[in-house]
Amino acid sequence: MEKSLKSISVNNGLILGLILAVVTILIYAVNLDLMTEWWLGIILFVIAVGYGAFSGVKFKQQQGFLTFKEGFTAYFITIALGTLIGTIVAIVIFTFVDPDAAQYLNEKILIMTKETMENFGMPEEAMQAALMEAEKTDNFSLGAQAQAYVVRLVIYAIIGLIVALIIKKNNPAEE
Repeated sequence: MEKSLKSISVNNGLILGLILAVVTILIYAVNLDLMTEWWLGIILFVIAVGYGAFSGVKFKQQQGFLTFKEGFTAYFITIALGTLIGTIVAIVIFTFVDPDAAQYLNEKILIMTKETMENFGMPEEAMQAALMEAEKTDNFSLGAQAQAYVVRLVIYAIIGLIVALIIKKNNPAEE
């Protein structure tokens, strides 16, 4: 029996969520400083986009064709569910399990921000004002993580439109 688009997408979303959750937990357990590395974000981004595309391709292989709408739907359900699971795990870790880790990372991010501004030659007065404002931000609060999830969904959706264009295949019966 063939699986439905929704079933395939949800299954792939759960697998993606598991991957993102395991990576988050491992990084938390092994080396918290990795959370601030730019390359880790890129790797996780590529994994998520790749898994979303894989979801559409898998449905296309099963059905023999894939409309643009089906391609985007398969991609987006997978991404939305997978990144939601990853976000929930991060919220649990940094809000309930170890809020001190969130404070540590916020301080590290503040130091990195200061170093970046110094490297770009930002005037001292402007840098101090920006740092004072940044100190007020808790990047790991429930609200900040929920907002980041929504922003990521928008970015992933835009990329999903491109992915859907690439992986779509017209129905041979309609040609």
